[in-house]
Amino acid sequence: MTASASTSNATGASLAAAPLRKQRGGGPARRGRGGGVADLIGVGPSLLLFCLFIVVPMIVAVVLSFVNWDGVGNPTWAGFANWTEFFKDPQAHSSLWITVKLVVFSYVVQTPISIGLGLFTAGKGRLKSIYAAIYILPLLISTVGVALMWMSFLDPLLGPLQGHQAWLSNPGDVLYALTLIIAWQFIPFHTLLYAVGRRQIPEVLYEAARIDGANPVQMFFLVTLPQLRYTIVTSGILMIVGSLTYFDIIFVMTGGGPGTSSLTLSLDMYKEVFPATDFGYSSVLAVILGVIGIAIALVMVRYSGFGKMQSQQEGVA
Repeated sequence: MTASASTSNATGASLAAAPLRKQRGGGPARRGRGGGVADLIGVGPSLLLFCLFIVVPMIVAVVLSFVNWDGVGNPTWAGFANWTEFFKDPQAHSSLWITVKLVVFSYVVQTPISIGLGLFTAGKGRLKSIYAAIYILPLLISTVGVALMWMSFLDPLLGPLQGHQAWLSNPGDVLYALTLIIAWQFIPFHTLLYAVGRRQIPEVLYEAARIDGANPVQMFFLVTLPQLRYTIVTSGILMIVGSLTYFDIIFVMTGGGPGTSSLTLSLDMYKEVFPATDFGYSSVLAVILGVIGIAIALVMVRYSGFGKMQSQQEGVA
């Protein structure tokens, strides 16, 4: 009697558990479908804006690169004529080379300074907090304001450094001067990135390094830099892509001069649109800028492991 009751209870429990297992098995699938719809609804507005302001203009630029259009009349099909003109245009080649140099100079100057200042401001101390608050001020000034301020400062006749070399009028020095001015404005932004990244590094890693006898230099190269890898990639992508599109400071301060010694590809594109009203050829320059920026970003993401976004705190208790 007892065995029969036990068997009956076991059978009843099994039958009761079967729908429960079925419900549990189907639950996640239903939640997964619902979660997918919720994710789509959540990302929908951002995706719509991205397509509207990024994808659509890129497609329009590609289409315009194959036509002749002055912005007023009807576009006429030009085929590959605009692209052929680019490969034969020495000014475009010079602008591209100047843009490459500006990108390299900006990265070489801004990255080490930003890392150093970021690590400094990430430390504790009232003075460091005050310094960080003051150092962020260049980001609050408009780019045109920065350009006008530095033009006045570097004026060899009326500026505070009267009698010094005319940096903005010397073809051999103008690009270096622009690099330093651009760095002055944007280093604070990248400093913030590195400061936040440094504060996310667990102190237990530094404690373990000290126990192993590592000195500050070794801790920097073996702990800090590896943990800042994703921050370095993010800052590098923003810095390089931003350098490719520098326009306002150069336009206000030099206009691409003296001569064409500071004429970047973005400024060359602007001059092809408004003074020359050649929308087709300027679209070629825009497409080339976009392709270069996307290619650099993809390469950095691919070979840095940024796309995998693996945890850098694995094993940290």
